[in-house]
Amino acid sequence: MASALDNLMKATELRKKVLFTLAMFIVFRAGTQIPVPGVNAAMIERLFNNGNLFGLLDLFSGGALSKFSIFAMSITPYINASIITQLLTVVIPTLEEWSKEGAEGAKKINKVNRYAAVGLGAIQAIGMAYGLRAAVNNPDFFSFAMIVITLTAGSLLLMWIGEQITAKGIGNGISLIIFAGIISRLPNGLAVIGRYLQAGTVNVFNVLIFAVLAVLMVMFVVAITVAYRKVPVQYAKRIVGRKMYGGHTTYIPLKVNQAGVMPIIFASSVLMFPVTIAQFIKIPWIQTAASYLAWGTPLQTGLYIVLILFFTYFYTAVSLNIPEMSDNIKKYGGFIPGLRPGKPTTDYLDRVMNRITLAGAVFLAFIAIMPNIIVWLTGISGVYFGGTALLIVVGVALDTMKQVESLVLMRHYQGFMK
Repeated sequence: MASALDNLMKATELRKKVLFTLAMFIVFRAGTQIPVPGVNAAMIERLFNNGNLFGLLDLFSGGALSKFSIFAMSITPYINASIITQLLTVVIPTLEEWSKEGAEGAKKINKVNRYAAVGLGAIQAIGMAYGLRAAVNNPDFFSFAMIVITLTAGSLLLMWIGEQITAKGIGNGISLIIFAGIISRLPNGLAVIGRYLQAGTVNVFNVLIFAVLAVLMVMFVVAITVAYRKVPVQYAKRIVGRKMYGGHTTYIPLKVNQAGVMPIIFASSVLMFPVTIAQFIKIPWIQTAASYLAWGTPLQTGLYIVLILFFTYFYTAVSLNIPEMSDNIKKYGGFIPGLRPGKPTTDYLDRVMNRITLAGAVFLAFIAIMPNIIVWLTGISGVYFGGTALLIVVGVALDTMKQVESLVLMRHYQGFMK
């Protein structure tokens, strides 16, 4: 590993990419410490001890939301815009055409995402300013306008930083910003465990159990993240002129966790919405519903599992076009051994994907409720070690390592993963 790092740093281009990415991380972390003017940050910070939606968003923002800094909204407007655009691809013909145009189509879709991010960012900023109006020092129009502009501009700046990392650094910039935000909260979690030990709330044995379970969860997530089912595809031999093409066998890798982290995010958002609304609207029936849906209650856990299963199938169906995959196999002269091209191939891929998706959905549900089990076994709460954060960290780390590996191997250096 040390020699691989040494070889990496000898490559001027790679060294520049690494240093540029680190520099952007520094800018990101600096921005999380700059507060939005005219807001009582101490009052806002008290909202983040109730396990509501703001707590999840605070994790993704690297603590910027609890400090109500200029990066308080993180890049959630851009992420939401990307998700909405992806979902609309299956119902809007223009977006569907762009999705099939390769790099040029991706540029057009990304442009739509940017414009949508501006609109969603402004709406989210207005909602936050109004919802947290009790913490505004001078609740007049000018103060609210300044807060909305600052929050929206901060989110757009983060979007730009993410795009710059993608273009000039290493890895996917948007994903790395979320990754950096989650990792930056790790010292805070360790400090919470230290306070538990100091106060005698838990003992060393509880902490050891927590550490072992955390390591096992990471190993499990890594294994499932990289797992896939191989579907063999045979290509027929073709003679063009004096040359023979095809005749080889390859496979289609169908990922077990095709949906990624999105089902957990969707399910969390749905269940946390009434709890978050109850923070601001003191209507009895809303308060009652929020108490039943509080994090860790039997009803919340059961609904959480059901929603994750539903959204896993839904998002997999949206993101993976089985008929198009079958058509591409047929178009290039391929076939799955024992099956005719066309509908039989499509039906077979559907059956295989449904079985794999069930395994992936059960895995996501298990990872999502595992933090509740860890709290029950160890008594350590207040340390956000959720499935959402873990899946994001592992996924981004693996993708970034693969990109670094490919860049290193291109220059005939020893790779990281050997």
